[in-house]
Amino acid sequence: MKHLIILGDGMADHKVERLGNKTLLQYARPEYMNRLAKAGRTGRLITIPEGFQPGSEVANTAILGYDLNQVYEGRGPLEAASIGYEMQPDDLALRCNIITVEEGKIITHNGGNLQTEDARVLIDYLNEHLAKPINDKAGYELVKFICGIQYRHLLVIKGGSKYITCAPPHDHPNEEWRRLTPQPLPEREGSNYSQDNEETKKVTTPRPHREGLGAGLTASLLRDLILRSQELLSQHPYNLDKAARGERQANSIWPWSGGYRPSMQTLMQLYPQIKSGSVISAVDLIQGIGKYAGLRIIKVPGATGLADTNYEGKAQAAIDALQTDDFVFVHVEATDEAGHDGDLELKLKAIDYLDQRLIKPIIEATELMDEPVCIAVLPDHPTPVEQRIHVNEPVPFLIYYKGIEPDDVEYYDEESCVAGSYGLLRLNEFMQTFMSI
Repeated sequence: MKHLIILGDGMADHKVERLGNKTLLQYARPEYMNRLAKAGRTGRLITIPEGFQPGSEVANTAILGYDLNQVYEGRGPLEAASIGYEMQPDDLALRCNIITVEEGKIITHNGGNLQTEDARVLIDYLNEHLAKPINDKAGYELVKFICGIQYRHLLVIKGGSKYITCAPPHDHPNEEWRRLTPQPLPEREGSNYSQDNEETKKVTTPRPHREGLGAGLTASLLRDLILRSQELLSQHPYNLDKAARGERQANSIWPWSGGYRPSMQTLMQLYPQIKSGSVISAVDLIQGIGKYAGLRIIKVPGATGLADTNYEGKAQAAIDALQTDDFVFVHVEATDEAGHDGDLELKLKAIDYLDQRLIKPIIEATELMDEPVCIAVLPDHPTPVEQRIHVNEPVPFLIYYKGIEPDDVEYYDEESCVAGSYGLLRLNEFMQTFMSI
């Protein structure tokens, strides 16, 4: 039995009055998700451990069966792994968005849908005009920006402390940015803390005390970098042209979710059934999780992380990977991005694209394979279009394979799956259940 997970990031939602008080999955009635739900078994899953914020890095890591209390270090180190940056023991790696701020507020977390080729120019500019003067004064490379994909980049602080609050920008649209800037948390020797939580959470991974800037200096440096980035980026030709056209500017950095290099077992070590596996995603974060999990990273041309992504290419990549791999994880970001933008029509379209352009061809291909394939479909968390943020609620899931005894659920949505035969699972119980098939 081979195993395939198809994950629609942020796909779950709330009831929307404009849709007749239905959720988006209920309204969209995705044909192939519903077909799998009717022929398979369903349930709901709690993807966020107590004390953690509902970030994709937390939820996807939990879905893959990891104990966040043991391995969590924030998004930064995961995206460093994906980019190919080899973290050193004294590196603090933070996710660094390029965002849009206007009139003192965060307008969008994605810099007006910033594209990678434009972002690379801005990152080079920041390294030259922001990082270099700081490094020259320090006498070593204290600050480094590393280009990622679209608006998602990396900031490395040598000797930085992770014991700081860092608000995720996608959770604070239209809020004043100044009150959200990084602040220090108390450092405790031998402890680790979840990074996106404003209140510290002690977890079990022991960490040696690190000599370095300390929490206060790290937070102060990050606040200064944000302010100076706004001064520099607002005068860059790219943003001057955007302003002249009345378009959103990519005019501020926003560092968040920092941590040190994590220590994770591979999925092959956790689940002996998996001899080889792969991950298919346009998102650095998911690729980084996959790399630490020992999965082969498959990059699909035209995969954007948005609704215009190459669904067919991802589907074919998954089909091809199943010829050689025991485990394949396919991640689609489009539904989450539409939720953050508050775009109801786009999120409905993204659900339909996922269903018709990715799930359909995968089902048709796997039905013809000699070796049976166990398929799971689920989101990592809800991203309701009317709230535009991640929320911490159970998500619906389905599991199907040839010969499974179906339950009585006929539709794949947030309400129908409450009656599913798997009930309500927590965290790594999903992966344990899935891999036991």
